[in-house]
Amino acid sequence: MLANLTTPLLGIVATSAIGRLGEATLLGGVAMAAFAFDCLFWLFSFLRMGTVALTAQSFGARDSREIRAVLVRALILAAAGGALLLALQIPLGATIFGLMGGSEAMTAVAKQYFAIRMWAAPFALANYALLGWFIGQARARTALGLQIAINLVNIAGNLLLVVLLHGGVAGAASAALIAETVGCCAGLVAAWRLVGGHLDGIAATLFDRTKLVRMLSVNRDIMIRTALLIAGLFFFTTQGARAGDVTLATNAVLYNFLLIGSFFLDGLANAAEQLCGQSIGARDGKAFSQATRLILLWSFGFAAALSLAFLSLNGLLIELMTTNAAVRQAAREFVVLAALAPITGAMAYCFDGIFIGATWTRDMRNLMIAALLMYLASWYLLTPLGNTGLWLAMLVFQLSRGLLQALRFPALKRRTFAGPPSSS
Repeated sequence: MLANLTTPLLGIVATSAIGRLGEATLLGGVAMAAFAFDCLFWLFSFLRMGTVALTAQSFGARDSREIRAVLVRALILAAAGGALLLALQIPLGATIFGLMGGSEAMTAVAKQYFAIRMWAAPFALANYALLGWFIGQARARTALGLQIAINLVNIAGNLLLVVLLHGGVAGAASAALIAETVGCCAGLVAAWRLVGGHLDGIAATLFDRTKLVRMLSVNRDIMIRTALLIAGLFFFTTQGARAGDVTLATNAVLYNFLLIGSFFLDGLANAAEQLCGQSIGARDGKAFSQATRLILLWSFGFAAALSLAFLSLNGLLIELMTTNAAVRQAAREFVVLAALAPITGAMAYCFDGIFIGATWTRDMRNLMIAALLMYLASWYLLTPLGNTGLWLAMLVFQLSRGLLQALRFPALKRRTFAGPPSSS
């Protein structure tokens, strides 16, 4: 959970540092670019999730050679993805910022930040792979340490390059680039020590056709699922924008409730990926069942606590996030629906982790398609209710994802553990 909460800090720190300069154009431009990177890199989050699952399964099977091979394959894929992003950075930037529709001055600032920070892409994607590899071996403290190191370097870089040396947007982007690079180097050193300073014996299995195809298919399915999730959230934002500035601002404020809940619950999903993957690798159906029960219990417990906290503190939270009277008033009208987001989404996050850990990614992808269609159908039927209907449709989206996976879960579990259990 703590590692997840540090994830958006690179953009937040850059925005805060530039915000001290007092120029709205610079602040808006950096905020645009930071959001673009959040979405762009999120699309590649399969490097973390897929690596967690495959590493955990090899860890459960006590296959140290395959554990090493999984890391090398993931790093090769991260390097290829980073190179692709660098090659496409100009058309990507033009497309993303064109869709955002910012002013010419803000877009120019965003493109400047984007052009510098994009060079961090190979290192950022490698950090996803390293993070997943550490979590897959239940080394969550190492993963957290890596995330903390990246953010400390980023904070120090912004203080030096932006605040002290007045480097402006270029300084903020350079700080993020340096932070990702340092984090990658630190992660590689930690990984090298964990493998005992050698990669002997993996050459024969590294490019094994069956294992390569499996890795690529798992990552493909996770990437498609993530793209569909991003599309659903983007649709929510665009519908709010079409309803007017106040509604857009209101939904942006309340969306933070959903975002905070997702960071907490995604930490439990990470635990599910590791525990379920490990039990799959060990062919231990009993451990798998125990892990799923615990994850479900803790997910609903945390979700209920978060929803209660949001309901209790909604006035304070809304006032902290906006000073606009009209937005505050509108936010209070929809805050109950936003506060329900953790509860309606708890099952979805939980089963996402279980399905990824078990590498049931094809089913997860297909069920995400079904959930997205249910979301759009709900929105269409609830359109007369305005923004209330939009929020209800979002809750349906979250709830349907979890329910569909819960219905599919028993059959997949029976199929996975149909053979004899492991003697270990």
